[in-house]
Amino acid sequence: MHQKKIITAGQPLGSASKALVMLHGRGGTAQDILGLAREFTLNDFSLVAPQATNNTWYPYSFMAPVNQNEPWLTSAIQLVADTVDEIRKAGIKDENIYFMGFSQGACLSLEFVTRNATRWGGVAAFTGGLVGDKIYQENYKGDFAGTAVFIGTSDPDPHVPVERVHSSTAIIRNMNGAVTEKVYPGMGHTINREEIQIVNKLLFT
Repeated sequence: MHQKKIITAGQPLGSASKALVMLHGRGGTAQDILGLAREFTLNDFSLVAPQATNNTWYPYSFMAPVNQNEPWLTSAIQLVADTVDEIRKAGIKDENIYFMGFSQGACLSLEFVTRNATRWGGVAAFTGGLVGDKIYQENYKGDFAGTAVFIGTSDPDPHVPVERVHSSTAIIRNMNGAVTEKVYPGMGHTINREEIQIVNKLLFT
């Protein structure tokens, strides 16, 4: 089970007008993903990055049978929920809470917000999709109410099939998310400059 360890940067939660929850990838750290914040216009933001125990949110592929990734997946989702609750207690409303993740962190970001769809500030998922050996529609509820969601990926990607990106986009759009999906041929498992520019314009300016 994940221990609650949260690294912060940017504005203090008590004085920030907005918050960005940043979720690192497999083998990464909270400090790693916080370093990505330099690429975005986040002057008014508190940056909040939970750390996965053993640097991994769940042990197997995000497309493995869900029970193989338990109890870690449920624990990871709960850690994100606890993080959001702390942000709310600081007086920041859901429409000013944003999410950003890369790879495994992108999958976790999309899974959390789609299970708890509301008018979030915005979501940036760099190479990720909804979790499971198939799409479990019954897990997803709520209404994004026009929340801007960016999902970017490579085709092919060694970990995230583009078909899962497309099906995740379809579900989020059906729940009234305003999804911008970008697929880059042969990009590899990384984040490119255009993705950063799109997210900056879409979510932060």
